[in-house]
Amino acid sequence: MSATRIRRFGAVLAAAAGGTSILLFTRPSIAGNDRGPSPDLVRSQINDSKAVVPSRVVQESALIAANNSNPLDILVIGGGATGCGVALDAATRGLRVGLVEREDFSSGTSSRSTKLIHGGVRYLEKAVFNLDYGQLKLVFHALEERKQVIRNAPHLSNALPCMTPCFDWFEVVYYWVGLKMYDLVAGRHLLHLSRYYSAQESAELFPTLAMKAKDRSLKGAVVYYDGQMNDSRLNVGLALTAALAGAAVLNHAEVISLIKDEASNRIIGARIRNNLSGKEFDTYAKVVVNAAGPFCDSVRKLADQNVQPMICPSSGVHIVLPDYYSPEGMGLIVPKTKDGRVVFMLPWLGRTVAGTTDSDTVITLLPEPHEDEIQFILDAISDYLNVKVRRTDVLSAWSGIRPLAMDPSAKNTESISRDHVVCEDFPGLVTITGGKWTTYRSMAEDAVNAAIKSGKLNPSNGCLTQNLRLVGGDGWDPSSFTVLAQQYVRMKRTYGGKFVPGVMDTAVAKHLSHAYGIMAEQVAIIAQVGLGKRLAHGYPFLEAEVAYCARNEYCESAVDFVARRCRLAFLDTDAAGRALPRIIEIMATEHKWDKSRRKQELQKAKEFLETFKSSKNKQFHDGKHK
Repeated sequence: MSATRIRRFGAVLAAAAGGTSILLFTRPSIAGNDRGPSPDLVRSQINDSKAVVPSRVVQESALIAANNSNPLDILVIGGGATGCGVALDAATRGLRVGLVEREDFSSGTSSRSTKLIHGGVRYLEKAVFNLDYGQLKLVFHALEERKQVIRNAPHLSNALPCMTPCFDWFEVVYYWVGLKMYDLVAGRHLLHLSRYYSAQESAELFPTLAMKAKDRSLKGAVVYYDGQMNDSRLNVGLALTAALAGAAVLNHAEVISLIKDEASNRIIGARIRNNLSGKEFDTYAKVVVNAAGPFCDSVRKLADQNVQPMICPSSGVHIVLPDYYSPEGMGLIVPKTKDGRVVFMLPWLGRTVAGTTDSDTVITLLPEPHEDEIQFILDAISDYLNVKVRRTDVLSAWSGIRPLAMDPSAKNTESISRDHVVCEDFPGLVTITGGKWTTYRSMAEDAVNAAIKSGKLNPSNGCLTQNLRLVGGDGWDPSSFTVLAQQYVRMKRTYGGKFVPGVMDTAVAKHLSHAYGIMAEQVAIIAQVGLGKRLAHGYPFLEAEVAYCARNEYCESAVDFVARRCRLAFLDTDAAGRALPRIIEIMATEHKWDKSRRKQELQKAKEFLETFKSSKNKQFHDGKHK
């Protein structure tokens, strides 16, 4: 019995706003179709500002319908950047695709990055000094991908100037030559040319920059450009775009075992548990792609308990500081710390993010930053700033696990690399791991190519993702926020129960425009009919976003929202904690939670926020920065 194509026609949401109404339509899932739609139709589905992704029920039904006689082409395990990239790539090639993620999209490493889309200045330095052509190729490739990420998600990414301060004339020449080489390697993918600024000009561009460091006077700075992004929203955008292209994506769905064909000894599917309902079901696929990041060895062990590990986990810690640490629109690089690392200090979503560290760690679902790592970052930036760097200024601190990859077929550990690895060490199970955020798209392309070869699949067209705008990106431009500011108001409910109109101020309009792209008007409509209040003082996040994400972005828990949809947990842990009751109240209305579920959500969210060591929930010790 073949799986039927799932269609959901008709209006699913009508929101009245000022006498007008907007009618939203869902796009048909192609998860059960023998042949996908044409590339032009796929693009139109993704770019339609009135499109709504299929519901979780529909997505789960599509996965259940993929039985032994009518399997998916590809089942992806893992909803990080790479996994969602694989699902999008495969779906836009006309393949039947499913994706499952144990937690939420971007719940792991993909939400805990430095927020940079970069070619890798350090890798270029290594390539030159070690005459390493492999490292040079990495930089070439990453710079090409950097430009494509910014082009495909313009609302969620941008070019960012980064300043490298120089405290002797040798450093001026060294960094100027090195960053001119970076420009040269970028070629036609260059964002903007690097340039030298005098000490006085540097101080004007970066007012908190110290004029003296370690008894050396500032001689100037070299400024170059890299990309910056809102990482988890970009990841969620990949999942939503894949869903609109026809992939059946399901978060909070865990693979508990792999299904093996006894005759051929090939992996042909997976046993999946819906972690929200507890329901278990089987999904069959011609190829299973393991994109579980740091946990990919755990998936490989489901196929063979004795498999050779290929992940060498590394911890990267970041901290968030108030906005006055860095000017808007200019980052700072500490080129060499006391142990030879590079530390970035970057403006991000109205605050300053600083990091990162690079140390051995164990693999865990909720990694926590150690206090000495936080102090290391504070030490590194304090030498270069003229402001007092205080531990009490840390608004949030988090740790992410980098899945540094080693090819399991290699004979020694020297193959540990920042590059990615694609392998099929068990028939029917293709593993993709390693690499970095910037190159997620090409990693996904390589994984899909390997899956097509493994399963002898028959795509209807080649890879489209080099030039494919993500949901919300098509038709967006930096001035789009003005439409929101001019045409919408925020209706706020008073404590007495009355609704009063409020201005859709520039800060909120810009935030909505950048976070949701052309879909921002849908959020504004919800804000205009009663959910226009801010969730936290000093931040532009609105109550309307909670409702919108619950309806349209597979946001299924309070943590999903506060960490991956609006980023408040990463920006200000304590503000996130104060916003939780209202977030849960709105989500309870959207998802019809009972009192027990509300209590459970609050407890889980508080436990999650405890892993972010802000100044109020840190583990104190006698550090340099009080």
